[in-house]
Amino acid sequence: MNKKVANIVWHQGRVTKEDREKLNNHKPVILWFTGLPASGKSTLANALEEALYRRDVRTYVLDGDNVRHGLNKDLGFSPEDRKENIRRIGEVAKLFIDAGLLVMTAFISPCTEDREMVRELVEEGEFIEAYVKCPLEECERRDPKGMYRKAKRGEIPEFTGISAPYEVPLNPELVVETDKLKLEESVDTVIRYLEEKEIINFQARCD
Repeated sequence: MNKKVANIVWHQGRVTKEDREKLNNHKPVILWFTGLPASGKSTLANALEEALYRRDVRTYVLDGDNVRHGLNKDLGFSPEDRKENIRRIGEVAKLFIDAGLLVMTAFISPCTEDREMVRELVEEGEFIEAYVKCPLEECERRDPKGMYRKAKRGEIPEFTGISAPYEVPLNPELVVETDKLKLEESVDTVIRYLEEKEIINFQARCD
C-alpha cells in the first residue's frame, strides 16, 4: 500500500449517485473529447454545454487550458506530466459523475493508455470517448493560438502532431468530423448519440 494514503477511508454519503440521477433526470457520464490541437474540442464542448443547458441538463466543461491555470499549474508537457495531467482530470471527472452531472472534458489526451486509465475509473457506460477528428493540415490552417507555427520553429517542445505523437482512438464511442460539419451539426451529432443511448431525454424536457 502507498504509505501516503495509509489510514485513509472513503466516506460514503447518504445521498447516492442514483439519487442525484433521479433528481437531474439524466444519466451522469464523462464525455471525453480528444483530438489534435485546434481540432475543435473546446469549441464543441462549450457549444454542446450551451445546448444542454437550454434543456435543463446539468453539465460542466473541464477545459485543458483552464485546468492548467489552477489544479495542474505545476505540470508541464513531458510524457510524465501529461500522464499525471490526465490522471488528475480523470479523478475530478469521477467526482462530477458521483455528483450526477454530465461532464465534458476537452483535452488533447494523446495517449490511448491514459484515456483508458480514465475509463477504468468509472462504471461501464459512464465514459464516452468522443474523437474530434480533423486532419492535421486543417488544424494547422486554423491554428488560433499560433501554436503550430511556434512548434515548427522549435519554440514549443513536445507539441502534439508536430514533435510528439497523437494516438488516434481505435474504437471510440463517437466520432465528430469537425472539418466536414458545421458547429451546429457537430453539436447535433453528439446530442443524437446521447438520446440514442438514453443518457438524456429531450422529449420529456421540452414538452
